[in-house]
Amino acid sequence: MGSIPDPGELTELTQPSFDEFQRQTSLMTSCTLLWKELSDHINSLEQNLMRQSEALKRKIEELDSETKASLDSLKKRELSIEDSVKIALNRLEPHKKAALKTINDDVEDNPEGEVDDGDGLLQLLKPKCLKMKAKEFWDIVAGKKKEIDLLREKIPEALSECIDPARFVMEAISEVFPVDKRGNERGNDLGWACVLILESLIPVVVDPVVGKSRMLVTPTMKEKAKEIAETWKKSLEERGGIENVKAPDVHTFLQHLVTFGIVKKEDLELYRKLVVGSAWRKQMPKLAVSLGLGDEMPDMIAELISKGQQLDAVHFTFEVGLVDKFPPVPLLKAFLRDAKKAATSILEDLNNAGRAAQLASRKEQSALRAVIKCIEEYKLEAEFPPENLKKRLEQLEKTKTEKRKPAAVPANKRTRASNGGPMPPAKAGRSTNAYVSSFPAPPTFIRSPSHTQYPAAVPAYPSPPAMYGSRSPPTNPYAYSPEAAPHPHPPTSPYAYSPEAAPPPLAGSYPGSTMNYPAYGGYGNGLAPAYQQAYYR
Repeated sequence: MGSIPDPGELTELTQPSFDEFQRQTSLMTSCTLLWKELSDHINSLEQNLMRQSEALKRKIEELDSETKASLDSLKKRELSIEDSVKIALNRLEPHKKAALKTINDDVEDNPEGEVDDGDGLLQLLKPKCLKMKAKEFWDIVAGKKKEIDLLREKIPEALSECIDPARFVMEAISEVFPVDKRGNERGNDLGWACVLILESLIPVVVDPVVGKSRMLVTPTMKEKAKEIAETWKKSLEERGGIENVKAPDVHTFLQHLVTFGIVKKEDLELYRKLVVGSAWRKQMPKLAVSLGLGDEMPDMIAELISKGQQLDAVHFTFEVGLVDKFPPVPLLKAFLRDAKKAATSILEDLNNAGRAAQLASRKEQSALRAVIKCIEEYKLEAEFPPENLKKRLEQLEKTKTEKRKPAAVPANKRTRASNGGPMPPAKAGRSTNAYVSSFPAPPTFIRSPSHTQYPAAVPAYPSPPAMYGSRSPPTNPYAYSPEAAPHPHPPTSPYAYSPEAAPPPLAGSYPGSTMNYPAYGGYGNGLAPAYQQAYYR
């Protein structure tokens, strides 16, 4: 049997190899790296979970806040119904009395629509609204474009007298919107009147308690408004698409949507194209916000800039507060540069240089006025001083005025005297381009327009007529004088020759002797004008 080694007895130890040591070192390094990688991964997972948890918490808080706000709004709207009904009932009785008074009195409306002030205009519009005579109301408004500011002030007050203001407005503008039914009278644009009436309806149908968040429009009228909007959209194809539709029609359509609160989210792209196509209209930035295009504004502004409509882009920028992203001063300067280039290109038309110069000057003047107005409107004088622009505008206007001045004309001896005397005819015999007739003209006589004609023709004067010493009639008007009347026979009328009658100029020359003309200064000098014989043929 083999003997069991004694534990206390020393034995020879096996020395580890160097390769084993390297293997263990490599293993330890790999474990350390793996542990670190796992730790980093776990830490990142924890951080992501914490961020997501915080995001969820914020969303829950926002949802709770929105839910609470919605519940409060619903509660407020529910409670406000009673107050709104009370207000409507309180307004009903005065309207009823006013309507009955109008019907009983049978007030005769002014057929010409002539009014002197706002009160007169209001009294002209109110009966139409009380009696729901939409067509007559429309005719009055459409005929007073020059009084648009007064109409904007008085129409809301007049519309408040209507039983159903929404129905009344849709009937009033139905002649031209959604389809123009005027036939041959379509040339007269009445889009301004439609927009004005639609804008004036908003304060009338706004809930007096809740505000614009609730319009007092019946469901029936709202459905009718939607049908009108759909009809207009279908008519776009007949008009040649969005590119060919007129800006006033676009403005009326968009204002119709905002007034009746029938904006559709699925049509936002259509609204965007319509707004960009008519961006030059003043109300378009506000309409774009009301249509829910606030998120699309940066792209719309960039599109306007790319199309060279920098001035319109500035208006949109200030409306939505994107001045930092789209600085207005560089845009205005770029607009002026483009206008200058356009004016220069117009001047290159050599076929009609005068007309081209006029159009180029008008183009540059229009751009300068628009930029100056924009600078003043948005208080940009510190960033873009308008003094140089105003000087340039004055220079262009001065040049235009000088071109319109007539050329200097030498003094005319035929100037009418201050006493109102007649002006003698031009001296055709001295004119280089006088017309000389080759046919003998029949003899005629000269008479005052207020006197009767001689029964017989008067032959031509053989010599220049005698000069009158005074404009005063002779003592005996019936006395015959050969010097005063060179006619071979005394005329039966006492007025052989009237110095007040200015003979008309006749074409052709008379083969008589050349005459010397005294300076004409009227009859106040005591001398009657001596006329050339050629004018008495």
